[in-house]
Amino acid sequence: MTEYQQWAARFPEAAEAFAQMVDAADWNGESEAQGRSEAWAQQQARFDIARQGALAWRNNVGATKAKCEHCGQKVQPVRYGLANDSAQLNAAIKSSDLILGIPRVIKPQDAGQTILQFGSVECKPPGWRFTGSGREGPQAAWLNLILKNGGFACFSTGKVEL
Repeated sequence: MTEYQQWAARFPEAAEAFAQMVDAADWNGESEAQGRSEAWAQQQARFDIARQGALAWRNNVGATKAKCEHCGQKVQPVRYGLANDSAQLNAAIKSSDLILGIPRVIKPQDAGQTILQFGSVECKPPGWRFTGSGREGPQAAWLNLILKNGGFACFSTGKVEL
């Protein structure tokens, strides 16, 4: 049982009010979503992920400038975000907007232990379609890496089914 489920069992009235608030923020289909931003789609994905009992964190990826703005000296840039060890790696593979932890119950042969499965969601604005151009190729490479190694990974325009 997740912490949220424990809280909901202890405070059912508050859990019901929270569920109504989250449902009110949800969207009723692709037509309503048209014209919305990627940030909106990401928030919808986070609502879906939370509703299903999983955890989601924003994964900002980038690097600081290589030149000090104050003194003009060249400095070593600081890289941040998953799979962003170098500019060369970042050109080949780009980690997703959201990093997930998905509670999964292990089957009986593993004595009913719960594990936290790694997951990754790349958010796109509603109406987006995959073309493989620009950043999409390296983003798809990251998602395929996660899937091949037993994780959960997908592109999303607002909905996520774990």
